[in-house]
Amino acid sequence: MTNTVLEQMMNRRSVRAFTGEAVKDEHLELILKAGQQAPTSINGQQISLVVTRDKDSIKKIAEIAGGQPQVANADVFITVVIDYVRPGFATFLAGEEIVIEKSAEGLLVGAVDAGIMTNALQTAAESLGYGSTAIGGIRRAPEEMIKLLGLPPRTYPINGLTLGVPDANKLPAVKPRVPLETFAMHEKYNAKTVADGVKVYDATLREWWDEQGMTEMPSYTVSTAAFYKSVYFPKVATTLRAQGFDMEQPEWMPEVDTFDG
Repeated sequence: MTNTVLEQMMNRRSVRAFTGEAVKDEHLELILKAGQQAPTSINGQQISLVVTRDKDSIKKIAEIAGGQPQVANADVFITVVIDYVRPGFATFLAGEEIVIEKSAEGLLVGAVDAGIMTNALQTAAESLGYGSTAIGGIRRAPEEMIKLLGLPPRTYPINGLTLGVPDANKLPAVKPRVPLETFAMHEKYNAKTVADGVKVYDATLREWWDEQGMTEMPSYTVSTAAFYKSVYFPKVATTLRAQGFDMEQPEWMPEVDTFDG
């Protein structure tokens, strides 16, 4: 493949082992600038980042996330924050009062924008030779992340990512995905196709784990069920409401169908 961007994307992997070398300041600034250029709904820019380099704070984040060593050993941790303080102030300056954070749509907008931002940050980091893993585990104890980062109401730490110099001797192989035709369906969704893909992928992933010498790892169906058979981060709803995200749609709110990133 001669397209370096596509080659990088096709070889994306979660890097969990780092050398301990520092991320260069000038590279970190470039990564943050690249992330900032990611699109946001209506150009509201309702995402902020909190960049953590203090080692004790990173270790605390690792504990919050359930004791994840790939977090503890990272040189940088970036928390992606849904932030309606910024558009709230903009709305105030326009003589209005913001209410979007009190709706399901407001939460969805923030979550979508956070995902786009995370991908942009990781892509930029990988282009500069750094490794990264997206971390949703900070939602295990979101109230502790809110306290650690000093997050005010109308903000929420939705996910984060590690940054560091990858240990070339511990790079994982690229993990396979479900068959393309069961992921990208043309014209209409087909539930049978999706179900068939699950069965195929369960065997594919089992074979892949075995090839890595990690026979103890569970199959796709078993690992997915282990998480999704319950609400595994049960404090999210409570802390969302405490931060002002009560998801009660005002009856008078006008519908807006636009996306201008």
